[in-house]
Amino acid sequence: MSQAQAPEPRTTLDPERVAHWLARHPDFFVGREGLLQQLKVPHPQTQGAISLLERLVHDLRERAETAEWRLEHLLETARHNEAQYQRTRSLILALLEAESIDALGEALSTQLSERFRTQAVALWLHTPQDADTVQPPRFPLDAPAQEALDDLLDGHNSRCTQLSRNAWRKLLPHTTAPESSGSCAVTRLTMGEPLGYLLLASQESEHFRATLDTLFTDYLGEIIGRLLIRLDTAHARRD
Repeated sequence: MSQAQAPEPRTTLDPERVAHWLARHPDFFVGREGLLQQLKVPHPQTQGAISLLERLVHDLRERAETAEWRLEHLLETARHNEAQYQRTRSLILALLEAESIDALGEALSTQLSERFRTQAVALWLHTPQDADTVQPPRFPLDAPAQEALDDLLDGHNSRCTQLSRNAWRKLLPHTTAPESSGSCAVTRLTMGEPLGYLLLASQESEHFRATLDTLFTDYLGEIIGRLLIRLDTAHARRD
């Protein structure tokens, strides 16, 4: 009586080798479409399996949704940048049209309020020639105001930070102080020599939060500094 032969051990293909082979033979499934329909893969979101074709459709749909979201994000960013450019353009043109420092302060306050939701503005300037007739938001810089502004800057040239109710009353006396603390952006005005300070404030404590970049405040401070020199020179010539 012959002894039954033992079954040959079952061999398992290395998945990496299979993947490598299929990558080198992309036409393997040509003419074997029925095999594609029989293949099952794990469902990406729930337990169980789905056909390979269903999984491909699912993956393609997700990729399309991701691409659509990225495109919408890019369009939204472009719309925001365009609106920011238009607001900044209108602000700078209005400042350039100012014929006096008081008119400059008024244009600055109006434009920032209407276009940038900045509720209060102050220009604290060193020893203006017409200190007795200055109009808000322009103020002659005195020692208490300079000390308060330097405290806000805390060693920086520009800074966004919280603005207490007491500091608001001291630095923005022409406006209504918030019930608690607000926020502000402050920058030094210099053109080879100290000119003063520009203070932008909001009653919203997070409007000028400390994590905000000060690029716009720096830029605006540079524009204001140059215009102050030009207007002061023009005023001196008229006198």
